[in-house]
Amino acid sequence: MIDPRLMEILVCPRCKGELEHKKVGNESLICHNCAVAFPVRDDIPVMLMDEAVPLKKNK
Repeated sequence: MIDPRLMEILVCPRCKGELEHKKVGNESLICHNCAVAFPVRDDIPVMLMDEAVPLKKNK
């Protein structure tokens, strides 16, 4: 679980936008502006664009 104090200061490294914490399935931090998910490994967010996973678009 990510510390809530850390969530208050984390932003997307690309757009500096707000992140949403998702715990369903693989834990991740979602940037809706950039449509990517950053993985969380061992309670540590991996905030590298190279590690970001593109979000699937609903049609």
